[in-house]
Amino acid sequence: MADSNNHNSLPRFRIAPVFMFRWEESQQAFVLMYPEGIVKLNTTAGEILNRCNGLNTLSDIVLELSELFSEQPDFIEPRVRQFLEVCHGKGWIQSES
Repeated sequence: MADSNNHNSLPRFRIAPVFMFRWEESQQAFVLMYPEGIVKLNTTAGEILNRCNGLNTLSDIVLELSELFSEQPDFIEPRVRQFLEVCHGKGWIQSES
């Protein structure tokens, strides 16, 4: 039960309200749209941001991606963390506890 409470206090990530994240069929990629433009995301970036739904913690995202890409969580975690830090710095995502 303590683990559950601890998990509930971890930050959860979501796309910032000014951005629209979606699959763009014409681009065959996930994109991040905002008033001034559009960012076409590579597969990995798209899969990470697709999980930034306000429900997932870093650990949740890492576990899902480790299954999707058949990689060890320990290998993926620092890369996902770094990408989320960059996205947060650019204002693309927000974290909530």
